[in-house]
Amino acid sequence: MRNRIYIKNDQKAVKTDAKLYGLIRRAIGQALKYEKFPSAAEISVTLTDNEGIKSLNAEYRNKDSVTDVLSFPLYSSASEAVSDTADGEEAALGDIVISLEKAVQQANEYGHGFERETAFLCVHSVLHLLGYDHELGPEQEKEMFTKQEEVMRLLGLTR
Repeated sequence: MRNRIYIKNDQKAVKTDAKLYGLIRRAIGQALKYEKFPSAAEISVTLTDNEGIKSLNAEYRNKDSVTDVLSFPLYSSASEAVSDTADGEEAALGDIVISLEKAVQQANEYGHGFERETAFLCVHSVLHLLGYDHELGPEQEKEMFTKQEEVMRLLGLTR
């Protein structure tokens, strides 16, 4: 069974193409594989701009600012998602929203490519969908960031 990754382009600020969509799917798949996710997953990805993500950030996190990525997990952990899934079906993990406009800005700021930044945001968000949260303290932050870098290494997209 294969992962189902739905991608919706809701922005016009950054040109998208099949290569970018393939990279998004590959990054998500590699993160799930690295985490040894035990079944196929279903994830929705929305590509937006700074205005769109700022609106969502204000609505769902009460933060009136632009951010790079938002994660909307359906479950609190990967095991909960799997246990709530019927045999033979994909485990619905949740939604990822990425500001491609912010990804371009950050890629320029950090001195690496837009593709690397977009893949990184996908990996980061998948870990959130699986229950990781770097905002819970330094130990969790270190664990999550270590996993992110390892997945990026496996993708061949290191800094």
